[in-house]
Amino acid sequence: MAFFKWKDSYRVGMQPLDDQHKQLMEMVHDLYNAMRAGRGNEVLGSLFNNLLEYTRTHFAAEEELMRQCGFPGLSEHRQLHERLTRQVLESAEQFRAGKTGMPVHTAMFLKEWLVDHIQVMDKKYVPFMSSKTDR
Repeated sequence: MAFFKWKDSYRVGMQPLDDQHKQLMEMVHDLYNAMRAGRGNEVLGSLFNNLLEYTRTHFAAEEELMRQCGFPGLSEHRQLHERLTRQVLESAEQFRAGKTGMPVHTAMFLKEWLVDHIQVMDKKYVPFMSSKTDR
């Protein structure tokens, strides 16, 4: 059973970014599968490490493309990225402090954030950046 499955409506039309979004979706799906197998807490620590690395890499790539294209919404978008990074750090700290229910909370939060971020915020830059790049 798929908890989170890629849909064409998630595409931003820039292959490297779409591939990175799919990678995050796989992380969330892997967490869900681990929870179903009763291993959510086992994988959550490594998920946070991978997620922090992912956010640094993906957000830097996305922001660099925006900068190169002169996207006027870069500052606002960067603030959203910084907010998610802080939320991931806070969740990782709560998990390490022994807070219960973290796998379910984390999976739901990431799923909702990713769908909203791609379909609302990332789609704002698509027309502008598509006109500036050859993808």
